[in-house]
Amino acid sequence: MILVADVCAFLQALAPLELAEDWDNVGLIVGDPGESVERIMTCLTITPCVADEAQRLGVNLIVTHHPLPFRPLKSITSANTVGRLLLQLIRDRVAVYSSHTAFDSALRGINQQWAEQIGLTNVRPLVPAKGALSLGSSATETELGSGRVGEFRPGKRLTEVVGTIKRLLSIHTVGCVGVVENERTFSRVGIGCGSAGSLVEPARKAGCDLFITGETNFHMCLEAESNGMALLLTGHFASERFAMDRLAQVMKDQFPQLSVWASSSEKDPIQWV
Repeated sequence: MILVADVCAFLQALAPLELAEDWDNVGLIVGDPGESVERIMTCLTITPCVADEAQRLGVNLIVTHHPLPFRPLKSITSANTVGRLLLQLIRDRVAVYSSHTAFDSALRGINQQWAEQIGLTNVRPLVPAKGALSLGSSATETELGSGRVGEFRPGKRLTEVVGTIKRLLSIHTVGCVGVVENERTFSRVGIGCGSAGSLVEPARKAGCDLFITGETNFHMCLEAESNGMALLLTGHFASERFAMDRLAQVMKDQFPQLSVWASSSEKDPIQWV
């Protein structure tokens, strides 16, 4: 019999919670560690359609990237979406686990997957984690931390980089900032999944000529452009959802006796036209 606690232990080994940002809400958020598990679903964010899918398919544990709740609550009522979702999940005895920024920064986390999949070499964190050796991991401070930076050897043109990203994320459009001509060649590249505008300056200081993220604000785009660093924006959903599909397969391999899948109802709330 597999318990919620067993799955949590595996996920914590994969992405130590000490890697999470101070403001984050990670770990087992809803549920009883002693409950048994038979069916697990991964998702990027728990939405009403995801909660309904979990209810319909008898899910015992949702492994979500974005926490629910994200911020502390003074009450849990049906007066708002977060409260309704939590009440539904608790009623249906669905546990909720989130690694969020710990998974972003982990040795096999989202940013590392990004870097490897687009072909970067000499990959390392943009912002190394402090005290990584105390995390019970064989990884060092040169392997754990926020974002990633690496090199294309030889350099790649914009069209090559964009084509690779579109294939990886199964998307058709990518936002470009500071790219004057398609023949510009990029050599040192920074990566920050999700909304990683805070990593634009560390990427510039690391000598990146290109930074790839899901989204950032208008003024950060102007700042990058004024400093000669190009940005590629994939959309928040696309920049992270692919990793939850892969996480489902990793968990299925680890727990072959369980049913594990990525949510089929979850969609990007932004429609790209």
